[in-house]
Amino acid sequence: MTGGGVCAPQWRRGPAAAAAPARYRPRRRLRHFRPPPGYRNGAAPGPERAGLPAAAPRCGLSASRRHQAQAGKKAPGAASGSAAPPPVPGVRRRAAGDPRGQLAELREKIRGLEDDNRQLREQLQHSRAREEELEGQVSSLRTELQQSQEERSRWQREAEAQAAERQRLAAELQERHRQLEELREAARDREEQLGAAQAELREVSGALSRREAEVSELRALAGAQEEHLHALEMERRRLHNQLQELKGNIRVFCRVRPLLAAEQEAQKGLEHLHFPPEDNKTLVLCRTEGSHTGRRGEVRYDFSFDRVFPPGASQEDVFEEIALLVQSALDGYPVCIFAYGQTGSGKTYTMEGPGGADPTSWGVIPRAVRHLFGGARQLEHKGWQYSFSASFLEIYNEALRDLLGGDRGGELEIRHVSSASKELHVPNLRCVPVASEDEVLGLLQTAASKRSVARTALNDRSSRSHCVFQLHIQGSNASRALRCSSVLSLVDLAGSERLDKCQASGQRLRETQAINSSLATLGLVIMAISNKEPHVPYRNSKLTYLLQNSLRGNAKMLMFVNISPLEENFAESLNSLRFASKVNECMVGTAHANKK
Repeated sequence: MTGGGVCAPQWRRGPAAAAAPARYRPRRRLRHFRPPPGYRNGAAPGPERAGLPAAAPRCGLSASRRHQAQAGKKAPGAASGSAAPPPVPGVRRRAAGDPRGQLAELREKIRGLEDDNRQLREQLQHSRAREEELEGQVSSLRTELQQSQEERSRWQREAEAQAAERQRLAAELQERHRQLEELREAARDREEQLGAAQAELREVSGALSRREAEVSELRALAGAQEEHLHALEMERRRLHNQLQELKGNIRVFCRVRPLLAAEQEAQKGLEHLHFPPEDNKTLVLCRTEGSHTGRRGEVRYDFSFDRVFPPGASQEDVFEEIALLVQSALDGYPVCIFAYGQTGSGKTYTMEGPGGADPTSWGVIPRAVRHLFGGARQLEHKGWQYSFSASFLEIYNEALRDLLGGDRGGELEIRHVSSASKELHVPNLRCVPVASEDEVLGLLQTAASKRSVARTALNDRSSRSHCVFQLHIQGSNASRALRCSSVLSLVDLAGSERLDKCQASGQRLRETQAINSSLATLGLVIMAISNKEPHVPYRNSKLTYLLQNSLRGNAKMLMFVNISPLEENFAESLNSLRFASKVNECMVGTAHANKK
């Protein structure tokens, strides 16, 4: 570098150091740069300490001064005989050994060295700044390198995972291809099956169309048959009712109870009772009586009823005769059946049975209920639905008692259903819904345990009250908007007793008087109805008042007259048969079904 410019230091390695520009601009990293000794401590090194050769040119000096410096340095060697340098034109020569000249040269050298030192310090500062900058770049590059390596590792892991995933997907794809082929094969099979099924479906559709046409025809035929069946059912009910009316709305059956074991030992036969074999409606009572002339002769009493049952008749034989009458209750007609007779004549046995579990010994009540339940089930396919509820009460000393209620001593009252209706009912009477004959048998046992019975001179277990069992029936035919309701009343009357024979007194006497009074009122009511009298004394007795709905001709009524087979009860049997004959001669109004 010529002039006063800044020279690059000679300690810079490489041929590029000599060709460096005037301003120092390093192009390479100073990785191998080592500052001269003494710079770190702040001392100004000389040329030797800086590692510079002695003959190196000094930056910032003119050529003449460099030449003079070299000449001054070599001046001591001139004494050894070397020739002195030639004089330089325009430069004042100093004499050898001139102290001032040497001092000036030295000062000149010092100034040059100070300039070099200052330039070197500036270069060192620039180098250190550059070094720090490069170190920062190196640290940043190292961080970037580490991040790049980490990212490369991550990419490698991701690449490995993707490769594994590709392998898995390839295997899965292969498996899917295999399944697809299988599904295609299965689809081809299904298509073949579908074609066969469609062909079969077309055949079945054709057959179904033909069947639907047949079903339509059958439905039309069934509808016509149902109409015909309904018409036949209505005709049956009409003829059945007509038959019952021809038999009489008040019918009387006579039943003679069989002899008990103890009675068979005391009496050999039934000589006073005769049952004509060719006529099951006639009963003859015979006995020998003395006349006023002293002659004894046989007196004969002939009675004719709707049916006479001898002692050998079974419970089934008895019910078979009244089954059609019970059937009328399902048709909507009120039906009343009661048993009349002296005490011990078998009324309770006829109406309820002995109370055992043997169905062959059942009386009228359980058999009637079983018959009605069976008839209701048979009418279900004709569209009829029935519901049943039962009540059980007794009339003891002209007081009503609920035999199915909790309070045995509570009295009940008879009331009209409404102010505009003549129908009667007992408001507080318990009415139990029943769905089978077993439930009715349970009610019978409950009522029997609460009924008033006592031992008398004529009967060890005499009923001291009238017992009334009522089965309320509700029927409906929704398809034809028909409804019917009726009540089946089954009454076990208390036995009539003659005061001179029963030898009653006290409470038994009052019971006997109440029983005989109510039975006498029953006879008066029946006679008043038969004679069509304007006033019928229903209210004279709780029994006739309660049975008013049945006695006044709105119901079909049947009376069992029970008589004893013992000849010692001839007079009581004769009175019972005479009363039954009067009842049998009565003509009451025509019963009407309660239909809506």
